[in-house]
Amino acid sequence: MSQPDPRLAQTFCGMSFASPLILLSGCVGFGEEYTRIEGFSNRDCGAICLKGTTAAPRSGNPPHRIYETSSGMLNAIGLQNPGVDHVIQNILPELDFNETRFIANVSGSTLEEYREVTRKFNDSPIDAIEVNISCPNVKAGGVTFGNDPDMSAKVVEACREVTAKPLIIKLSPNQTDIAGNAAGCIEAGADAFAVINTLMGMAIDIENRRPYIGNNQSGLSGPAIKPIALLKCHQVYQVSKAHDIPIIGQGGITNAVDAIEFLLAGASAVGIGTALFYDPLVLPKINQGILDYMHRHKIQCITELTGTLQLNSADSVLTGTGCSC
Repeated sequence: MSQPDPRLAQTFCGMSFASPLILLSGCVGFGEEYTRIEGFSNRDCGAICLKGTTAAPRSGNPPHRIYETSSGMLNAIGLQNPGVDHVIQNILPELDFNETRFIANVSGSTLEEYREVTRKFNDSPIDAIEVNISCPNVKAGGVTFGNDPDMSAKVVEACREVTAKPLIIKLSPNQTDIAGNAAGCIEAGADAFAVINTLMGMAIDIENRRPYIGNNQSGLSGPAIKPIALLKCHQVYQVSKAHDIPIIGQGGITNAVDAIEFLLAGASAVGIGTALFYDPLVLPKINQGILDYMHRHKIQCITELTGTLQLNSADSVLTGTGCSC
């Protein structure tokens, strides 16, 4: 099966991506989920982020764990996974590293867990490591690592100490200053960012007067979050561009127009997740749509698009309150 057009290729943290499209963690299992579908190919993407992995196996949250909302989806899977040892010993050997790049997703409840899971993946054939800092710190009363800049930096430092592989930090939008957090992560050793993770949300069954999701609150993904994700991506780009730190922009991308918006806002690659649930064959469509845009604008290489957004007035997007009054 052929690779995407060479004009879509790029180097991301030393890795060769055949396409700017990245399959997001939690949406494609451990890289094999969609290969059962006729017409789907892992070669249509630049990389696959594997399911979130912890030190020990986890059974995840009680049901219900997924609920469809207007223009989006709520999920609270709870990091269900077989544990890092099983992933390395039984899953990674079954992956075809000639098809695409594979990125591990590290999650944890303590700094020690992040460090240990990262250390084990460092000794595996995995191409890079995505660090999910949107996890609760059990030693700090459940405060999310990613919502506290100091704790975010400590997670990055802990992972950096035990790996030379590229570290991609998955930033949470559920914080006050995502750009400031990004700056701290860069100082701590981040090589790249994934912007953004899901937004926290809730849906209520009015007849039973209970949340639909068993965990009560859950992460919102899908088209509903795209405007927020775009802004967060652009804000992080203002910090990362001076350090040549690339961004995987993600959040509600369903077509080529969405993907191009993120590239213009500062992303070097774009993540596809929820869109796969209702169109598993969306990847070649997005690739072709980006190529069509490049042809119309006489662009020879996908990297020429990154960060070329021209603001209407200096800093207005970054400093405006968003108030409509």
